[in-house]
Amino acid sequence: MIENPNVRLADLLDRRAEGHEPAPQAVLAALSEGGMFVPVTHAGAVLFLPDDEQPPTLLGFTDAALGTRLLPAAAGMVHCDLARLRDILEKTGVAVLGVRSGDGQAIIPEQALRDWATHGPGPGAEMTLSWSTDPVAVALRDALVRRIREFPAVRSVWVAQVRWQAGGEEHLMLHVAVDEDLPSASADRLLQTLLREEVKLGSHHPKVGMIALNTTTHAEHIDQLDHAGLDTVRHDVGSGQVRVISREYDDPKPAPADGAGPRPRAKRPWFGRS
Repeated sequence: MIENPNVRLADLLDRRAEGHEPAPQAVLAALSEGGMFVPVTHAGAVLFLPDDEQPPTLLGFTDAALGTRLLPAAAGMVHCDLARLRDILEKTGVAVLGVRSGDGQAIIPEQALRDWATHGPGPGAEMTLSWSTDPVAVALRDALVRRIREFPAVRSVWVAQVRWQAGGEEHLMLHVAVDEDLPSASADRLLQTLLREEVKLGSHHPKVGMIALNTTTHAEHIDQLDHAGLDTVRHDVGSGQVRVISREYDDPKPAPADGAGPRPRAKRPWFGRS
């Protein structure tokens, strides 16, 4: 079974090439969500760098194909979720964690690793969320109304302005509640569809990240999102209805089960569509 790339982590690391240094806590939170791919030897042992005579460095990748290309000496790439990564850290004495994406990388120092291995960051634990009227946020909300029915496992999506408490980095974030195991292929495909076909981002637009939440495992966090005053798009799979909740609307109306979603009151062009 081929695991999905960690899209959120790749987005954080790729931004480094644009001069945005990701906070270690933000990188570790993304690792907690989607894991990473670790190189292994022919015997199945984790491959550490640089060698056995120095404190071990664990190298990971956001995508298996990327790891295979950048580290051909490895026999293969194994996906490690939060539990497996913490087990490696606890048993091997790893001093440094290096994570690579297609266009960026991050180096996590030992103390941050130890704190993470002991406590583990939970979804939303290092961020402050607020309602956003940014045109990109509004375009994402409207696009979700049009496209969410294509992803039956997706039940609700919240659109927010996020500020990471460590480092003060700000961008837009979609929290996606799904009825499937994490990492969520449906949430990843939804984000890719939105950014590829609906909302085309330029260099002057805010970045867009995504956190998938399981409707059962993260029920408490989902309840907090419901009371955060964020733009929300809900999908009722049984009826086919899509409901939009936003401060922009006085009386949110459900979208018809077999038609396009509700349009904003004021006419505006679809954002960034070609």
